[in-house]
Amino acid sequence: MFENLSERLERSFKILKGEGRISEINVAETLKDVRRALLDADVNYKVAKTFTDTVKQKALGQNVLTSVKPGQLMVKIVHDELAELMGGQAAELNLSGRPAVILMAGLNGAGKTTLSGKLALLLKSKKNRRPLLVACDVYRPAAIEQLRVLAEQIDVPVYMNMESKDPVAIALEGIREAKAKGFDTVIVDTAGRLAIDEALMKEIAAIKDAVRPDETLFVVDAMTGQDAVNTAKEFNERLDYDGVVLTKLDGDTRGGAALSIRTVVDKPIKFVGTGEKMEALDVFHPDRMADRILGMGDIVSLVERAQEQYDEEEARKLQRKIQKNQFDFNDFLAQIQQIKKMGNLKDLASMIPGVGKALKDVEIDDNAFKGIEAIILSMTPKERKNPEILNQSRKNRIAKGSGTSLQEVNRLVKQFDQTRKMMKMVTGSKMGRMMAHMPKMPGMAGMPKIK
Repeated sequence: MFENLSERLERSFKILKGEGRISEINVAETLKDVRRALLDADVNYKVAKTFTDTVKQKALGQNVLTSVKPGQLMVKIVHDELAELMGGQAAELNLSGRPAVILMAGLNGAGKTTLSGKLALLLKSKKNRRPLLVACDVYRPAAIEQLRVLAEQIDVPVYMNMESKDPVAIALEGIREAKAKGFDTVIVDTAGRLAIDEALMKEIAAIKDAVRPDETLFVVDAMTGQDAVNTAKEFNERLDYDGVVLTKLDGDTRGGAALSIRTVVDKPIKFVGTGEKMEALDVFHPDRMADRILGMGDIVSLVERAQEQYDEEEARKLQRKIQKNQFDFNDFLAQIQQIKKMGNLKDLASMIPGVGKALKDVEIDDNAFKGIEAIILSMTPKERKNPEILNQSRKNRIAKGSGTSLQEVNRLVKQFDQTRKMMKMVTGSKMGRMMAHMPKMPGMAGMPKIK
């Protein structure tokens, strides 16, 4: 995501490297390259032009401090304008209704049904809501079955009426069901089409008029680039929705939709889908996205994800074990399970400043931990609890049992020892305790290298 744009912007800023001050000439040259980078990223032409004009105006009006280089100042101005371009700040969901009704709209293939499940899980796990999913795609039985399966995975109920072909009636029935059974949120999954047509628009408008949703969210595939922006504009003209959800932002997308859509439709991006897992839905933070576009990482989001898996009491117990040098393979395995819950490994790594660029061409398999887990699970309970007893014969047995080599077992044991020493050094503060509760990424110190 945004990798090519990040590289192009970085090259653009190098034009100002070595310059003693910002002038109209060097700013014009830099911004010409910035505009090209935005257009290559599939940003709307008018949006790109307005953006660079605004940056130019602000850059020429700045007095450069002696301690600040022109290139650094330009990066800050571009960062602030990128954040503003994408909405400035995160937009909250309106959940004031009793129950709060959220209407999902979009074309087929945008990931609307999956997104409905992801949103239900997010509201349940992070907002302590009691959501009910309502299946209103009466044209595709597979869509209803898909929603049912997803609902089962996340332990959220779903209302469906296989006998009815009236999506308006089903939506109203679902809301009555929610009121009767005490659900505080209703997520209505509607039908999509392969393209915008009059029948689709009339149907969604009729559902909206009937259920009077607190939130209408337009779900759009970020990989469709400017088509996504055009579709968003047409839907907004008919539905006047409240916000946008960009799906597949983890794919091979140039990012133009994320940068253009807020300006073109004047509606905030509220969520972004960042992977296939049900947990892979994030609140959209424009300032953090601007950080990532400019290669600055996103430590805040990384820490937030860690805190979701972070248990204060467990961390205190772990800290005591580390201080007494009792950290063992059981603890190490528990940490691996926690970091796997945090999301896509490459996405997590890209949140660390500088790491995203370093890993640009490196494939990080989400199964990277499987070999480690196999080795640890091939140990006896006594060996996991007392790593120091692992002699040559035990290691040979573990290698055979885990389907790995003796060299891999030796490497893991050695790196485990290094990790144990490192973690003992960082347990003196709250952040240190949190770091101690979370292992390093594969390929970093203390973990096996990526193959």
